[in-house]
Amino acid sequence: GFLMTPFLIFLGIPPAVAVGTEAPHVLASSVSGVIAHWRRNNVDFKMGFFLLIGGILGSTIGVNLFKILRGVGQIDIVIQLLFVIFLSVIGLTMLFESAKTYRKYRTTSSIRQKLHQHSWIHGLPFKFRFHRSKLYISIIPPLTIGFIVGVLSAMMGVGGGFIMIPAMVYILGMS
Repeated sequence: GFLMTPFLIFLGIPPAVAVGTEAPHVLASSVSGVIAHWRRNNVDFKMGFFLLIGGILGSTIGVNLFKILRGVGQIDIVIQLLFVIFLSVIGLTMLFESAKTYRKYRTTSSIRQKLHQHSWIHGLPFKFRFHRSKLYISIIPPLTIGFIVGVLSAMMGVGGGFIMIPAMVYILGMS
């Protein structure tokens, strides 16, 4: 989704049409991906439920925001700016994380390390245990991530994987 929509725009298809055209492809590839990972026992359905709740709320707002921006004639520029901003931010985040991991790998001893670092997010209320993810965290961050990805998915026509996966790894601490 994050490649196909900009590619369609590059080919001259209006951004709003590219978003709508890519949405069925994103749905089909997401469903087939879940089935493949489910067979490998890699799906945390409880975490997915909270991400889904946030995503439904976010996509509802995103669709309405899309209609408003299309009505005032600004949807094309907003979609293009969102792609530039989010692809840049995610690319830079991954670059810095890779550099940090490489630096840590070069200087690590054989001492056992934590699975992930705790931050202020781990101190939030309404905690649930997510057994498959090996996390005990508040449901507020997954709901928030789902909401933000839902808004962006409705606006940009992507499945949200290029935002969701880094958010789950870097914010929630999932493996």
